[in-house]
Amino acid sequence: MLSEGDRRLIDGFQRDFPLEPEPFRSVADKLGLEESAVLASLIGLREAGVVSRLGAVLRPNCAGASTLAAMAAPAHKLEAIAEAINAEPGVNHNYEREHALNLWFVITGASRAAIAASLARIHARVGLEVLDFPLLRAFHIDLGFPIFTIGEGAKKVARVASPPPPDADDIRLLTAIEDGLPLCPRPYQQVATRLGWDEQDVIARLRRLIADGAVARFGLVVRHHVLGYRANAMVVWDVDDGVVPDVGARLAAAPGVTLCYERPRRPPIWRYNLYSMVHGRDHEQVRSDIAALAENVGAASRGHEILFSRRCFRQRGAKLSAA
Repeated sequence: MLSEGDRRLIDGFQRDFPLEPEPFRSVADKLGLEESAVLASLIGLREAGVVSRLGAVLRPNCAGASTLAAMAAPAHKLEAIAEAINAEPGVNHNYEREHALNLWFVITGASRAAIAASLARIHARVGLEVLDFPLLRAFHIDLGFPIFTIGEGAKKVARVASPPPPDADDIRLLTAIEDGLPLCPRPYQQVATRLGWDEQDVIARLRRLIADGAVARFGLVVRHHVLGYRANAMVVWDVDDGVVPDVGARLAAAPGVTLCYERPRRPPIWRYNLYSMVHGRDHEQVRSDIAALAENVGAASRGHEILFSRRCFRQRGAKLSAA
């Protein structure tokens, strides 16, 4: 059972976590709590699996490369195939979805060539065609949204058009915190000691990465299904390429949309080029939200499909150390 303090932490600090020497003291002051209570709450949330980590959510393809891939796995082999996919080090998300293309996974690597090699290994391992859907354009990618604040949706944050790529020291820092900041009174000092840096160097570098847009969000990363968001659907749209920017922007701004991006078609198997994610507490709510989206898109869409998630075989942050 979550306390009121737990709920306020989750809704208040999925982004804009303080970048200062004693961040938990600052959080405590904002919530009217003791620093020790904030730390104890976060440790409890992490141990309960509600919060996976506290740290940086990277913009896709900003450090290395990533892609979304899919395959049609026979039902009687699905679990074994999912396990074989997860054996590839760069796989950080792997879901069964309600569709003939029933396994969808995200994989990261140092480059597009590394991604291609990973997909080739997976193909050889499972003997099934792997469809590769690299990101072409992102309109909204941010799973940080209020869970307990009624009536509030995801904060739509303006993105930097093309952030500069992280340098070698940026990668060292991001790799050092890929599993999250340490939950101690001076986390940046502990990270700095591990790297042989100064605490202020860590804080300044994180500030720059956030300002540049390489870090899309810095704060709590929560597991939504644990918090009652048990229905999530990937809605794929067949939109004329010429109107993708307009339709993508409209979908990204719509309430309930947590992700929106363009990916390539793969004819004749796959005709869809625009993707949106909708999260909700039940299928009825999500279907209602999608109906509103379809009305918003109107004649600009030649058709859409709804792929509800059935099972999660892996969900974790991108691992730069595996890239």
